Amino acid sequence: MRTLLTVKSHFSAAHRLYRPEWSLARNREIFGLCSNLNGHGHNYLLEVTVEGPVDPETGMIIDMKELKALIEREIIERVDHKNLNMDVPFLEGVIPTAENLAVAFWEVLDPKISAGRLYEIRLQETDRNTAIVRR
Repeated sequence: MRTLLTVKSHFSAAHRLYRPEWSLARNREIFGLCSNLNGHGHNYLLEVTVEGPVDPETGMIIDMKELKALIEREIIERVDHKNLNMDVPFLEGVIPTAENLAVAFWEVLDPKISAGRLYEIRLQETDRNTAIVRR
């Protein structure tokens, strides 16, 4: 039996999808309106899922307060109300697509999970766009 625990968090951030070595026309062709020179913003929903055995003594895979604090400290405080292209050192050089953000968040959180193991990062950028990274 596989047991999963998911914690949800929200953050708001701005970004611009573009490659600096490409022309404005090429960026517009590939990234559309998301390549707007001044960027644009989203209200993101981040879901972090941990899998593992349930500790028979505590009834938990991981202490939910600990997991929430980890997500807040390592991700939310670093990205909330920021420009993802300019203000977040761990995203330097990354095109901040939902897919790349989910991968980057995985890389930040995975080595810091204290119990169980990271199973899934789900990042909803809009009601129509969600990126998922899964073990």
